[in-house]
Amino acid sequence: MEITLLVKSFLGLVSLLAILIFFLFYIPKKKKIIKKKKQELQENKKSDVTSLDKLLDIIKNRASTAKELKDALDLVIKYHGTIHPKLGLRPHPDFDVYGEILLRICRHPNTNKNIILDFDKALEARNEDYKKDINDFITKGLNSRGA
Repeated sequence: MEITLLVKSFLGLVSLLAILIFFLFYIPKKKKIIKKKKQELQENKKSDVTSLDKLLDIIKNRASTAKELKDALDLVIKYHGTIHPKLGLRPHPDFDVYGEILLRICRHPNTNKNIILDFDKALEARNEDYKKDINDFITKGLNSRGA
């Protein structure tokens, strides 16, 4: 009878040890998964901020400050500054987005000449083929401001 008690106690301790070892190795993996998910979320937030649609929303917002406009336009140049090549004499259909950006910054109430000129120069420097089209949109935007 004492041997059965001793065997049961030994099996109980072995099973308790197995459970503790399982938790020892299981918990760090869970933490690593959580850290990876946090890093992925941070990367997704960064890519969301740099998407052309989000930057265009900032530019369209009439309450955006001059600093916000400048930062958004810098991100447009940094991540989306190169326009697809022209299709013969016609501009690429994606150029319409850049034309809208040019018109919006010219009409924005919180813009200034430095913001417009810096964006114009940077966009023209990266896209030599579109110089005339860029200047046309800048002219239309400035003429639409009124006096």
